Formats: sequence, structure tokens, C-alpha cells
Amino acid sequence: MKYNISPCLSIPILLGLTVSTMAQDKNNIRLTDKQSIPRVVAAMTPEEKVSLVTGMGLRMEGLPPGLLPPGDPKDADIPEKVPGAAGRTHAIPRLGIPSITLSDGPAGIRINPYRNNDSTKPYYATGFPVATLLASSWDTALVTQIGKAMGKEALEYGIDVILGPGMNIQRNPLGGRNFEYYSEDPLLTGHMAAAMVRGVQSTGVGTSIKHFAANNQEFNRMQLNTIVSQRALREIYLRGFQMAVKLGQPWTVMSSYNKINGLYTSENPALLKRLLRDEWKFKGIVMTDWFGGTSPVKQLNAWNNLLMPGFHAQSQALLGALQDGSLTTQTLDANVTGILQMVVQSPSFKKYKYSDKPDLTTNAAIVRRAAAESMVLLKNDSTLPIAPPGKIALFGVTSYKLIAGGTGSGDVNKAYVTDLDKALLQGGYVLDAGLQTEYARYIAEKTAQLPKPTTLFSTPPPIPEQQPDAEAISRLAKYMDVAIITIGRNAGEGSDRKVADDFLLRDDEHSMLKVISEAFHANNKKVVVVLNIGGVIETASWRRYADAILLAWQPGQEGGSSIADVISGNINPSGRLAASFPMQYKDVPSAADFPGKELPGGNDNGNPMMGRPAEVNYTEDIYVGYRGYTTQKIATAFPFGYGLSYTNFTYSRPRVTSAPGVTPIRVAVTVTNTGTRPGREVVQLYIAAPAIKQGRPVRELKAFAKTGILPPGGKETLQLTLGMADLAWFDDTRMAWVVTPGTYKIEIGSNAESVITSTEYKIGKEIIIEKNMAVW
Repeated sequence: MKYNISPCLSIPILLGLTVSTMAQDKNNIRLTDKQSIPRVVAAMTPEEKVSLVTGMGLRMEGLPPGLLPPGDPKDADIPEKVPGAAGRTHAIPRLGIPSITLSDGPAGIRINPYRNNDSTKPYYATGFPVATLLASSWDTALVTQIGKAMGKEALEYGIDVILGPGMNIQRNPLGGRNFEYYSEDPLLTGHMAAAMVRGVQSTGVGTSIKHFAANNQEFNRMQLNTIVSQRALREIYLRGFQMAVKLGQPWTVMSSYNKINGLYTSENPALLKRLLRDEWKFKGIVMTDWFGGTSPVKQLNAWNNLLMPGFHAQSQALLGALQDGSLTTQTLDANVTGILQMVVQSPSFKKYKYSDKPDLTTNAAIVRRAAAESMVLLKNDSTLPIAPPGKIALFGVTSYKLIAGGTGSGDVNKAYVTDLDKALLQGGYVLDAGLQTEYARYIAEKTAQLPKPTTLFSTPPPIPEQQPDAEAISRLAKYMDVAIITIGRNAGEGSDRKVADDFLLRDDEHSMLKVISEAFHANNKKVVVVLNIGGVIETASWRRYADAILLAWQPGQEGGSSIADVISGNINPSGRLAASFPMQYKDVPSAADFPGKELPGGNDNGNPMMGRPAEVNYTEDIYVGYRGYTTQKIATAFPFGYGLSYTNFTYSRPRVTSAPGVTPIRVAVTVTNTGTRPGREVVQLYIAAPAIKQGRPVRELKAFAKTGILPPGGKETLQLTLGMADLAWFDDTRMAWVVTPGTYKIEIGSNAESVITSTEYKIGKEIIIEKNMAVW
């Protein structure tokens, strides 16, 4: 059909139709997918854009009034979707933009266990093994399975993004949050974090890898300046993050509190734009750590998209910056676009109908197996395993009150924790009933006497061990088969550990070990020590008292059962250390410069949470952990990568199966179980590089793999792969990754100090892998 329009009427009519259509289209613009984002951004007001880049504030029970800056006024009237979650973003309903919920989650999601004072309907979460224990598995498939379980739980509780994994390097054993982090080694850290990210995100829930970067202590963390070389940054502190970004593709990265070489990480475009986006090709968003940084304008100009938890003063500052030109509309739009790209992936945007009923039973079974498979057998003089119904004298407060995980944002509100005494009874062992009764009374009495927490994330002081009566212990030793003593340690966010009475045993613990050991050994009975700890402790001065030492770390809510599974031999321990155990604290490469020093004349600006201006100098440079011990020829009590088994393994000589000069370099190793029990073995590949004047560690971990369960006599050939970049070091004078010509030893070790077998690979000329720009 053809319409004839009068020439004198056509232009006004058409203009009217166009204006009407445009107005209608603008009113109907909705976020529907990634393709709709430019239209949505164009339709947003400046106030809406600013609201999207600042979170909705933090609601936390028990905080004194006035401690936290207030959020935007209207936010207080909007009920939380998930009470106890760490934060949320603003919704813009007229444009179809939902609010996104973020939850703490290094060892399980942290939400309130009860809502509206109703204890009849709990909202418990699974307490998963801490990151250090998971890294001790050296099993990326296992960590991915944990991630899937955690992601499914978050999904059913209406959570969009888990704030984890934590993946800072364990630079020093006194780091208060080391339990949240994987290892002292960046390669192991990177692979574990990528596996966790892949597991969580396979469920449709996002992750936020943290804390980016060089955030390796809690000391004055919000005003701390980390002084570190470009080389150490690239080789140690950024390497794991780079691997997690490339192998895991997390939705978000969380910038850290600290400065690096004078600049706050959240305000540094060289770090967040040039390195993370341009060099590493990261496609997600960056969010601040909670209340991190000092200038919201600098943060958005540095491509730190989301300011968390968000507060009113930030919103006002950003609106003012738009007016005076210190923040351009183009920059704000770029940050908003990144957030919307995250939003359209989220369960909330997809209107997932969460149940508030995750499968906690299935997750508990996963926790029990994962923790047991990751535990590290440090010593075993023909003592373990112990078959039921053996008679066990069980000592130590944490034998009866297990520490499942650390404190602070890495904590989880769990339905229960399985203690070791109950697990051993369920496993068919016989315990001394008198000891059980006495410990139950003693722990209840001492727990009631503990002081109230003084800060938001206070770690409760430990309950001292009962002073053993030598005569009573001797009587027990006559009729019990074995003594098991658990040593416990806890720590968490907000403070670092101390050497005295923490890294070192307390006097009451040392006395307990000595008296029990002497009594049981006098009766030809064995003594087992279980370490239920979140960070490395000193062992060299007391390990002679123990016939076996099992490192359980903090194993999650099924920890007692996991420990019992290893003690009984139901699971053969196959964990290997992800952190070195030094002989003494002064041997630690960073001991002289940890945690740092406060600067004169500084203050906390009236908020004790801010800490004081301080600095820490990473004088050990690249020689962190085993890199320092092996290069300086300093003996350790138990080296990185160390761990025993209930069976034995032999290795073939490594075979380079790729042609000379061809990358990737493929290395084959055959592992044979020569013992009498089924078990798994971790194959660790280290590189010993040619000497250079700038210095290189004696050896560095470059690949690893874990066998399946090998029966006695069984064997498996593992293929390990090296890229040319694995041979490179970072030359900060040329800002380039360089492969030096010469002979490289490919070493297969049972740990960082013990080479089992090796082969060689030659490089004929220098190779520049890539050139980078300075981060600072």
C-alpha cells in the first residue's frame, strides 16, 4: 500500500513521529545482553553512572556507630538480598540493571547464619579447607572440584561474585592471612588459583582474585608502602596473578590496600591499565578492597572500575569531578561499561531462582576427602597408619576443639565442626574416657573466661594447654597403645603473627609434649603430633619428641574425620609442602624486614582501622622462601615440596620428548609404586639455570603433576611441559624477559632440596621473550 503525504505536511509530521519514536525508544532502553550496553550507558544520567561505580555501603553487625563512612542516603532503606554478604552494587531498575551481591569466600562463603533473629531457619555455609592446605594437594583437578562446590553453594544463596581466591605470596611465615593464600611459590599459586577460578565460574558465579598486588602482611595495611624491585614484582608477586588471569579468566580482580613504590595500587593506571589490561589482556573489572585507596577520582582514572563497599562522600566527589573535568564522561563510561559486562553474566541478571538450600551434605563429603588427600606427613618412624580398634590417649585442646579455618573475612559460619575425638570414636578407636571428660570441662571453663573481641576481626587468644601430671600420664602410657597430641594455631585478618608463643611453641605446649613423650617412650609406645595450624611454625626444637608428625593445616568443617582417615590409612597422605618450614625464624629470607616500620609523624586520621603510614622493604628481592634457602645453602626443618607417604615410589630418568630447539619442551617421567600400599605421588620439575651476574636462584619450580592412585607395582608416565618463558628471568634494566644461553638442568625432585634425577637442555643464543613497560 502506498501513502501519499502532502508536501506541506510531510516534514512536520515526520519530525513529530521521529521525536516521539526516539522518546519512546529512550524510555524502553533495557540491559538485555552485551550488545545493549552502549545504548544503556548512553541513556544513563551522571548520577546513575556514579551510583554504579560505587557500592551500596557495608552493613555489619556489631560495628560501633560512626566507624564506617555512611553510604548513599537511600541505600539504608533497601533490604539486603543476602544478609551478611560483603557488599552489593546499585540497581537501576528503569534500565533493567539489577543489584549484584558479593560475598567473602576464600574458604567458603561468609554470610549471616540467621536472619531476622530467627534461629529456626539457618543459612549455614560449608567450611572448606583453607587455601594453604588445598595447595598442599598439588592437585588442580581437586581444587577445581572444590571451586565447583563453592560456586554451587553461592549460586543457591543468591550470590553473584565470590571475593576470592586469595593468592598473595606467603613471603613470611608470620603473615596473618597466610592461610587464605596458597604458597610461597608463584607457579604453584597461579595454577591453584586458576583451578579454583575455573571451578567456581563453571557454575555461573564470578570470582575476584585478590589482593593485587604485593599485599603480603597485615601491618598498617591501608597505609603501607611496599618497596620492591621490578624484577621481584614480575618474577614473584605478579606472576601468579598473570597465570590466574590467563588460565582462569576471572570476572574481577581486587586491587590491594597497599602502595607499591609510593603509589596506591588502586590509583595506578600503569598497574591496572597498562599491565593488567593491555599487556595481560584482562577483560574483566577491577574492584577496590573495602575502603581501599584515598581518591575515588584517581581510582576511576586508573581503571579501577568499582569502589567497594561504596560510601556517599565518594559519590559526591565523582559528581564534582565530572563538573570540574578531573573525571571525563568518557572515562566514567568506560568504567561503567566494564561493570555492565560483568552484570550481564551474573545469576541475578539471568534471574536465577536460588533456593537458599545448597547441598551441604554433598559438599561436606567433598571437604572430608579433599582435606585428607592434601595433608602432609612430615615424619613417620613406623608409627602411622594405626588400625582401629587401637587405644589412643588423645591430648591437646584442639584435639577436642578443632580449628577448621582462620578468622576475619576468610572465616565461614558453619553448621558444625567435626572434632578429632569424635571422629576417632566414630572410626572404631578406643579413647580414654577420663581424658575426654576432663578436656570437655577444662575447655568449657577456659572458653567462658576468654575476653570479648576488641576489634572487628580479632582472633581469640588460645586456650592454654593443661599442665600434665607426669604420674597420671605414666599410668595412661601403660595401657594405651599410642598418644596423639594436637597443636593448634589460629590467625586472621587485621594483624600478623608473632615469633614468641606463636611461631614458637608456648611453654605450656613444650611442657605437654615433653612429659607425654617421655612417659610413652618409656613404655615403648609411640607419639603422634597433629599440627592444626594456619601458618608455618617452628618444629626443629621439638620434633624429636614425636614419632610421627601429620600436618593437617586448617582442614575445614570435616577436619577431624579427615585426620582420622589419614591416621587409619583409609587415605594415604599425598600432600606436599607449599611453604618451607625453617629451622629458626632468623633463617627466613624476609625476617629482617617483616612486617615493616611505621613512619615518623603519621597518624590514623581518627580511624584505627586505617593504621598508620608505614613502609616495608623487600630486601630479599626474588629470594623468597625456598629460593632463598637453597641459594644461601640454609638448611630447613622441612623443605618446600616435602612430604612422606605410606608407600614408596621410584622415578625413571626424565626424557625430553620434543626435538631440540622446539617449544614447548615436553618432559616425560615414569613413576612406579614400589611399596606395599596404594598411593599417589607428586612429580616436581625444577629448573637450574646458567649463572648470570644479576643472580638466579639455585632452582625454581617450573612444572608439576600428580599421579592417580597407583597400586603396589603400578606405574604411570607423566608428561610435563615447559615453555621458553619458563627458562626466562626478568631483566629490569631492559624491562624484558630474557632466556640466557647455556645449559639448563631439568631436575625432578621430591622437594626443593632433593633432586632425584635430571637431564639437560641447551640454549645456543640469548632469546628475548617479550619486552614490558615499567609498572612503577
